[in-house]
This record gives sequence, structure tokens and C-alpha cells, in this order.
Amino acid sequence: MPTVFFKEAKLVVLSNVYCPSEDSFLLAENVKVKINASMLDIGTGSGIQGINAAMQGAGKIISTDINERALQNAKKNAKAIGFGKKIEFRKGSLFDCLKKEETFDAIVFNPPYVISDEKKYADIDGGVKGREVLDKFLKGFATHLKKEGKCFFLQSSLNGQLETVEILKKQGFEAEILSRKRLFFEELLVFRTFKAL
Repeated sequence: MPTVFFKEAKLVVLSNVYCPSEDSFLLAENVKVKINASMLDIGTGSGIQGINAAMQGAGKIISTDINERALQNAKKNAKAIGFGKKIEFRKGSLFDCLKKEETFDAIVFNPPYVISDEKKYADIDGGVKGREVLDKFLKGFATHLKKEGKCFFLQSSLNGQLETVEILKKQGFEAEILSRKRLFFEELLVFRTFKAL
């Protein structure tokens, strides 16, 4: 059973759960939430993003995943670190486990972005352009983001960053790239988006 270290926390990763990697850490390093802020952590995996928010003093945190084993894993890690009562875990895909009126100060998502002809692994395969889940997310997040809220997400440079910026712009959002990390054949990009003034 692999373990990874994040800040002062040790995270256990169960089999069939996405193991935090460069993308997870890059996203977490760039997500800043205010004390008592509410946060939605989509695709929690082993729980790193929700735990990161809890470490920063966030208030209401909801972590979701389509993988029941991931939810059990994230819950176990949160409890071991002392955040078991601070994070609520729900099973669902993107926003389908939320009530329409639920909104958040911050939304965080590390979507599956690997370009793939078939979706064999739900946690990494992003479809033919690597944007299949990302595009669904981009079309739905605004409903659950508070007026002054911020949305943080990661994508690969291979998935078309200009396409992402255009989608956001059409919805009245500004986008900025907070960080980049060069890997062998791609660059990981951390986006922050918010309602344009």
C-alpha cells in the first residue's frame, strides 16, 4: 500500500485509487483558500485537495468522487490527520451529487486529461482530445461558484489551453495560469478562473 507525503501529512493510497503525482501536488501548491471559506473538491481520489483546504482553515468542505473506494480512502486519510469531521464525502460525477442551490467560495478539480481512444481508467483517461471531462466541468461549475468565488483546475498543454480560455470567456469568466510544470512531452497548467468584472 503506497504512501505519499504532503506538507506534514502522510496519505495512504489504496489500490484502484489515483495516487497523488506531480499534477496533484502542483494543483495543491497553487490553491489558496481563505479561513472559513467553503470548498468543493471534485474527484478527490486519496483526498489531497480537500485535506489541503482543511489545512488552510477552510470551513465547509465537500469532497466527491465516482469511485466508492476513493471516497473510503479519502475519508480514512482525513480522519487520520484530524479532519474527519471537517470534510463531507459524497459519491457522484462532477456536480450530480449537489443540490442546485449549493455554492462555494472555491472549487478545485484535477480532471482526467490523458488523451485516449477509450476510457479504460476513469481517473486518468480524458477521451480523444483529453478534454471530455474537463469540458463538462467547464460548462457546469459556474452554477455552484459564489459570485466572488474562485475555481482552480489543472489541464495538460496537449488539451488546448486556448480552447479552455475561450470557453471561460464566453461564460463571462477571466482565466489566469497560476503555474506551469514541464514534463517529458507536455506542460501541466494550473488555472484559476473567476467572474469577470
